[in-house]
Amino acid sequence: MSKEYVNPASLFSGLKYGFSQIVTSGGGRTVYLSGQTPFNAQEQIVGITRSEQMRQALRNIQSAMEAIGGSLKDVVSLRIYMVDYDPDKEIHAISDGLKEFFADGNPPATTWIGISSLAVKDFLIEIEATAVLERSHRQRRIAD
Repeated sequence: MSKEYVNPASLFSGLKYGFSQIVTSGGGRTVYLSGQTPFNAQEQIVGITRSEQMRQALRNIQSAMEAIGGSLKDVVSLRIYMVDYDPDKEIHAISDGLKEFFADGNPPATTWIGISSLAVKDFLIEIEATAVLERSHRQRRIAD
């Protein structure tokens, strides 16, 4: 399955912020991940800063992808929801996290969305992901 990462000169460069403007894929199985939060497996919030919580949410995405036989390289799109996001103070915390987890040079297409609240009072961030796996990845169901 091929993926193409496109950052046309007619759009601003998202690469410096850790995302691609466009990702296309041919074939494969599309995977939609529920919003991942700073909860660990024991439902404890990991981190008190947005940067710490973002890294936990991204670790959760990584873990979810590995559970179905994939990896972060299969993620083609992210939607990042942030409570009371202040771009003047926090843009680098978000872009640095993206560049850390998607360091292969082909980051997913990404949308950043400021919101007023999330499902749990102390959540500062939640990240939804869409991925495309090669058809050869076998489907597994993980028991609760």
